Amino acid sequence: MTRLIRFDWALKNILREKANFEILEGFLSELLHTDVKIDSILESESNKESDEDKSNRVDILVETSTKEKIIIEVQCRNEWDYLSRMLYGTSKAITSYIQKGEPYKKICKVISVSIVFFELCKGKDYVYKGTTNFTGLHYNDILTLGENEKKMYEHKREEVSDIFPEYYIIKVNTFDQQIRDKFDEWVYFLKTEQIKETFKAKGLKQAADKLNVLKLNEKEARIYENYLKDLSCERSELESAFVSGRVEGEAKGAKSKAIEIAKALKANDMPITNIAAITGLSIDEIKKL
Repeated sequence: MTRLIRFDWALKNILREKANFEILEGFLSELLHTDVKIDSILESESNKESDEDKSNRVDILVETSTKEKIIIEVQCRNEWDYLSRMLYGTSKAITSYIQKGEPYKKICKVISVSIVFFELCKGKDYVYKGTTNFTGLHYNDILTLGENEKKMYEHKREEVSDIFPEYYIIKVNTFDQQIRDKFDEWVYFLKTEQIKETFKAKGLKQAADKLNVLKLNEKEARIYENYLKDLSCERSELESAFVSGRVEGEAKGAKSKAIEIAKALKANDMPITNIAAITGLSIDEIKKL
C-alpha cells in the first residue's frame, strides 16, 4: 500500500493550495453530510514556515461558498485545556470577520473541527459533535426560530443551533479501524496514513494521488522526514517525563507511608533501631519525627 503524507503536515504545506481544495472539500463534505465548496483559505492562528518549526499543532481557517468559516485544527500533544482553546478559536473567528457598526445578523456561522491524537476527555466514541440549543426549564421544550428570525438572516438558518458555533472533535487514537460509514474512511486515513482501493469517500481518491510521499521533491522530503523525527522525539520526551514523574511520585508516596508508620511505632515506644529496620528510614530521620 502506498505510503501517504500525514494529514497535519499536508494541511500545513499542501492543502492550502487552491488546486488541492478538493481534498479538504471532500473531508468536510463527508463530516458535515453536505457538499462543501471552499472559496478561500483565510489567516489562521498561525503556523511558522521554516525548517526550524517544531510545532505539532496545525490550524487552518476556511471560508466556504456560503460564507461559513470553518476552523480545522490538528493537535498531537496533550493539552488539558484544549476545549477552552476551541472556544477561543471560534470566538476569535466571529469577532475578526464582522465590521464595526454592522448588524449582528452579519455574524458568520463558525464550525470548529478538531483532529486530536491524544485522549481528550472521556467517551466511547471517536467523533463528537457539539451544538448550542436552549431548553425550557419548566416544559423541557427546545427553543426554535420564528418566521421573523428566519427572515433576518441572508443565509438559511432553520434552527437556533444554526446561528451558534458548531464543534466537531475527532479522536483519532480511539478509532478501532472498523469502517461504519464514508467518514470512517477518512478517519482510517488519519490514523494509518493509508487509503484502501475500495474507499469511496469524497476527496480520498485525490488525497491518495496528491499526498503520495514519493511525489515530494528532495527539499520537501527532507522537511517532512524532519517533521516526523521531531514528532517521535517529542512523544518520547513526553513519555519519559510521565514515567519519571510516576516513579518520583511512587518514591515520595513510599517515603510518606514509612514516616507515618515510624510515627506510630515511635508513639508506642519501639526502639529507634527497630523502627529504622522496619521502615528503612535513618535513625536521624526517626529522631526528628
